[in-house]
Amino acid sequence: MPQFLGNTNSKKSKYRASSDLRKFPSLSPFNQFLCGLIGLLLTICGTFIEAYIVKFSSPLFAGGIEVQSLNVNFQIGAVLLTGCLGGKNAGAISQIAYLLIGLVFLPVFDRGGTIDYIQQPIFGYLIGFIPGAWLCGNLAYLTSAKLETLAFSSICGLGIVHLFGITYILGRSLLSYGSGTLGPLQLILEYSVSVLPGQLVIVCTVATIAFFLRRIMFN
Repeated sequence: MPQFLGNTNSKKSKYRASSDLRKFPSLSPFNQFLCGLIGLLLTICGTFIEAYIVKFSSPLFAGGIEVQSLNVNFQIGAVLLTGCLGGKNAGAISQIAYLLIGLVFLPVFDRGGTIDYIQQPIFGYLIGFIPGAWLCGNLAYLTSAKLETLAFSSICGLGIVHLFGITYILGRSLLSYGSGTLGPLQLILEYSVSVLPGQLVIVCTVATIAFFLRRIMFN
């Protein structure tokens, strides 16, 4: 009889353990709103802050520290970090608010603002922030916080942003919208290809920060 009870308890504990593995943490609606608001502020601030990387060379104590620009700002990092921490709703809401503020109220975009900004070839990337942040947040909360999962989520979000940006550039070209001096291929090289290495460095940074913050948030 004791052996029978022991087997039952063992089965129950295994069931609870397997059930717990399927229960991933989530944020309350209020906390999602709070993360979205913080993400909005980070996106606005990140737009005007250039990203740098510190390189160490030998000998270290003989002026062997070099600061090198990544040729990007922290804007995309703020977008992806909001998704990784706040989830899909916070990520999407923060970028919808960012887009509306820039088009209607304040010049919070990299080159200003107002409704005329839709004529900028880079505007498609701003539109891509919304689905990019949503996808990143959705994938980031499919499992518990893991460094590789958060990195994959951020890369997918970044890919969506570039997909929308490139599509917008090609669409403008087909419709002959705008009269810029650069052709679509040159614009894609400038706004997607040239900035991608720096953005991938930011993706690694975002995944690392999100990993530790998620551990703090849900422990």
